[in-house]
Amino acid sequence: MTTFNDREKGFESKFALDQDQEFRAMARRNKLLGLWAAEKMGLSADSSEEYAKAVVRADFEQPGEEDVFRKIAGDFKGSGLTVSEGEIRSKMDELASMARDQVRAGE
Repeated sequence: MTTFNDREKGFESKFALDQDQEFRAMARRNKLLGLWAAEKMGLSADSSEEYAKAVVRADFEQPGEEDVFRKIAGDFKGSGLTVSEGEIRSKMDELASMARDQVRAGE
C-alpha cells in the first residue's frame, strides 16, 4: 500500500506544480499582453507598466481569459485604434506560449 500512496502523493505534487506554473504563465502572458497593447496605444514607459498591471488584475474578474480580452479590446476601441479580434487572440496565444516557456525555464 505504501507504493500506491507514494505514487498518489507524487501525482498530487506534480498536479500542484503544473497548476502553479500555469497560473504564473498566465499572469506573465497578461503582463506581456498589456505591454504590447500599451505600445500600440502609444503610452509612456511608466503608463505602460501601470497598464500592464491593470491587465493582470483584469484576469481576476471572471474565470477564463475573456475578461482580459474585453479589457484590451475595449481599451483599443477607447483609444480610437482598430485592432481585430483575431489579432488580439493571436497575440494572446503567442504570448501564452512564450510565457509558459519562460516560466518553465525559471525566468
